[in-house]
Amino acid sequence: MRKVLRGVLSLAVLIGTVSATGASAGAATAAEPAAKQGSGHSSSSEDIKDRILAIPGMSLIEEKPYPGYRYFVLNYTQPIDHKHPSKGTFQQRVTLLHKDTSRPTVFFTSGYNVSTNPSRSEPTQIIDGNQVSLEYRFFTPSRPAPADWSKLDIWQAASDQHRVFKALKKIYSQNWLATGGSKGGMTATYFERFYPKDMDGVVAYVAPNDVVNDEDSAYDRFFARVGTKECRDRLSGVQREALVRREPLEKKFAAYAAENNLTFDTVGTLDKAYEAVVMDYVWAFWQYSLLADCASVPADAKNATDQEIWDSVDGISGFSAYADQGLATYTPYYYQAGTQLGSPDIEQPWLGNLSRYGYQPPRTFVPRSIPMKFQHSAMRDVDSWVRNNARQMMYVYGGNDPWGAEPFRLGKGARDSYVYTVEGGNHGSKIAGLTADEKAKATAAVLRWAGVAPAAVEADPAKAKPLAKFDARLDKRDDELQRNRGTLRP
Repeated sequence: MRKVLRGVLSLAVLIGTVSATGASAGAATAAEPAAKQGSGHSSSSEDIKDRILAIPGMSLIEEKPYPGYRYFVLNYTQPIDHKHPSKGTFQQRVTLLHKDTSRPTVFFTSGYNVSTNPSRSEPTQIIDGNQVSLEYRFFTPSRPAPADWSKLDIWQAASDQHRVFKALKKIYSQNWLATGGSKGGMTATYFERFYPKDMDGVVAYVAPNDVVNDEDSAYDRFFARVGTKECRDRLSGVQREALVRREPLEKKFAAYAAENNLTFDTVGTLDKAYEAVVMDYVWAFWQYSLLADCASVPADAKNATDQEIWDSVDGISGFSAYADQGLATYTPYYYQAGTQLGSPDIEQPWLGNLSRYGYQPPRTFVPRSIPMKFQHSAMRDVDSWVRNNARQMMYVYGGNDPWGAEPFRLGKGARDSYVYTVEGGNHGSKIAGLTADEKAKATAAVLRWAGVAPAAVEADPAKAKPLAKFDARLDKRDDELQRNRGTLRP
């Protein structure tokens, strides 16, 4: 095991005790007898739920049944400011897919809200382990009240993960891996950067790395070559027509907004919201679709009906995306994009002078009552750290995913770390989509980092395969990809 645990947090930092809700929920169910290893129960004579709820600050929201597992939705008391833990707390949602304390554990983060339905990330299936999933701070309901937005940064979020890990490591003592896709892959990377002794490995999927926020030519080069010229021409044709026909289509948009009670106070006007959706069209296609999906894009946009143009843009970008109702959930993301993470700004020369606003910055999508100031050093620090210090880290990108135009790269200081690309893959690219040789090599690394590589795999990585069988419900890979569909968010 490459990493050594840090000292146990003091009781002063481990804020709070089991809440009344958690205590009553724990008491309501009598302790179940322990089952044999691999049954989905702890091997301890004490019920796993009781052990979890004995953690100071941990409380139960609900337990959901799933064959072979125990699945808990939990709250954990966190400090609003990890530098000053005495200055208030908030409740952060955590889910736990428990298989057995003798198995390794995957720490999953989406970088957004946490799903409260049982699921497995790809590394969890590969290692046949437990999975802890954490809701990112400031995504409701895991938001302090009142919200001090200055406490939403990558170090505070990494410190949330660190405290959850330290609390649960006492129960789940085997190896831990961090993982996540897109903003979750970024989150796993930042966790590793600030707490490099916690995890035994990191598997980050399709994680953008916007090191210099004001220099985005890599995206322009990407859109000049992605896919085929025929597909690019179809997409640019529809996008142009959506701006050429702005007047009739905005009338349709106004009717749509009235019918669905949509408002546009945050962006300012319906016109700005309309254009933001249209400007996302080409990006959103390549982020969520595959080259074969180009067949559904109108081939002759100039002669297409208004309804055909509307349907294509709505199906790919989503006309509700920049309404107040569509933005509200994602205010924490846009805040971070405008303060630390950065955001892309692409030229799209095929639009000529049809755009009135260009690619609108994150500030446009955050209520003016929330102050924002960009920190140029944040991503430079992370990028430099990964290049020079990566240990047992893996990045998987999609060849046709625009977010991969600015990827994480490994330098001479990296050890036992890898970057893979799924040819033709989109923003949902996984290890399973790699070539056979690369898939086996990547799978073997994950098994090795988790401490569960079979002897045959240790001798020959080509024999590596997931230890758990595919489960159509637990291993549904589309959920992450669909969550942000139709918007320019990683």
